[in-house]
Amino acid sequence: MRLVRGADVLVESFPPGVAEKLSLRFEDLRQCNPRLVVCSISAFGDGPIGAGMPGFDALVQAVSGLMSFTGEAGSAPVRLAPSVLDLTTGMWGAIGIMAALVRRAQGGAGEHVRPSLIDSAFAMMSHQVLGYIATGELPRKLGTSAPSAMPYRVYEAADGSFMLATASDAQFVRLCAVLGVEALAQDPRFSTMAARLAARDTLDGLLSHIFRQQPVSIWLQRLAQAGIASGPVNDIRQSLDLPVVAERELLVAPERAGWKGGMAQLRLPIDLGGTGVVSPPPVLGQHTEEVLREAGFDDETIARLSRRNATNQTT
Repeated sequence: MRLVRGADVLVESFPPGVAEKLSLRFEDLRQCNPRLVVCSISAFGDGPIGAGMPGFDALVQAVSGLMSFTGEAGSAPVRLAPSVLDLTTGMWGAIGIMAALVRRAQGGAGEHVRPSLIDSAFAMMSHQVLGYIATGELPRKLGTSAPSAMPYRVYEAADGSFMLATASDAQFVRLCAVLGVEALAQDPRFSTMAARLAARDTLDGLLSHIFRQQPVSIWLQRLAQAGIASGPVNDIRQSLDLPVVAERELLVAPERAGWKGGMAQLRLPIDLGGTGVVSPPPVLGQHTEEVLREAGFDDETIARLSRRNATNQTT
């Protein structure tokens, strides 16, 4: 509570019941510091139902329906490999905290920001959820395809894969010219986006046969010359070698951040200069004395707590 009295923001993700047991609920903290912004992160919220539901990123992906339309048609449900719900919930929390601080600066009091993984899942599925509400049709598994554009997916070339993205009828006409099948652009089955979506499987079969005739490099060159968006399907090693990654300075060398050795770090998307990477992650207990001193503890108490902390680490 000594730390809370001088704090602007407190972030917690206690399991259900722990904050109450420790007298660290929002109501308790607000009595100590009425201007405190508290961010409580959970899987399913803190209501009577959600508070009793433990959850992790993959579990919420499954329960929310996100897995149900991810993957190839006919395949088992697929988890999105990045922990997208953990990451986006953290972002919603940061946005909520910043908004609360602005309102507080304008004369408001402290607030309780309560992002949850289930909320993030439905926000990310907004197109699919609203589409289902409007039409009653469940979203299909489309693999790498887009639900509202065609052709817009990964295709196999003679020596690998590449992504093709056409989003208009004009682009489809240019694509047909590149492939030497101009008649397809006039075919009533494919002449409009709506028609191509309805005949997705038929058109995919025709294009897949053509794309297998040449290597990826040839297709990328021809498509680029025609102003059609396309690109290779890279692994992480290949993507890190892309010139645009160096141009964007996505990796920050440890020397630039003032570190003594170590490995490069990814900068934040909002930190173009990489200035936000100022120190390496602390080792366990590195800042204990500093934090205790800031909270007003005397040197004798700090030494006693530090010895106890060291003993706990050893055991």
